[in-house]
Amino acid sequence: MGSDDTILELIDVKAKYGLVTALAGLSFSVGHGEIAALIGPHGAGKSAALKAICGLLPVVSGEIRFEGKVVNGVSMERLVELGISYVDEKRLIFPSMSVSDNLALGAYRRHRRGTNGLSTDMSTVFQLFPILEERLKQTAGTLSGGEKQMLAIGRAFMAGPKLLLLDCPSLRLAPILVKKVMGAISELRDHGITTLLVEQNVKAVSHIADHGYFLEKGQVILSGSPQELLSNSNGSRLVS
Repeated sequence: MGSDDTILELIDVKAKYGLVTALAGLSFSVGHGEIAALIGPHGAGKSAALKAICGLLPVVSGEIRFEGKVVNGVSMERLVELGISYVDEKRLIFPSMSVSDNLALGAYRRHRRGTNGLSTDMSTVFQLFPILEERLKQTAGTLSGGEKQMLAIGRAFMAGPKLLLLDCPSLRLAPILVKKVMGAISELRDHGITTLLVEQNVKAVSHIADHGYFLEKGQVILSGSPQELLSNSNGSRLVS
């Protein structure tokens, strides 16, 4: 851990929801340009890990490092400016606003750094998710579940992230949409984006992830390629 190739590193991170332990000494790292997956049963601490990284879950002890700098307790607003975007499993969009306005809002922090590349990035979103260009003037709340997920990822991309955090991107999606979303996540790597995602659908993520971490009770108990985790008796029980 801690090499120049590492963009994100968690070192013995402990966190709680009130009195309930969510992370019990969690340690792992993600390299620049990687797609890494956190997998494991419900309540294992996968989503809690993303929330801790984003400052949405207070860290009791340990360190979270982004590009070598400790970011424990840094606000989500500041993390976006540093280059971290987060897509919650609830796909939080602005339902009364248009698809176009939702995407534009994703880029609002970039105005402090200049607007270079915004039109190019919008074009990239439409290449990844052509349906969004067709729905550009449509109210976001009227989109299907899959389209809302695409919009949430597209909006996060518009922030110009170095690191994208995705919580259960395939949740409640039809298989054909899961394939489209996973394909788009894979393509984001070509745009210099590192991705850390939480997934229950291990088979889907096994086609795109470079590395997987199997969590139980807030700790990593296995790590390796998704294929290695699938072949392990612990990992295989996640397959639905």
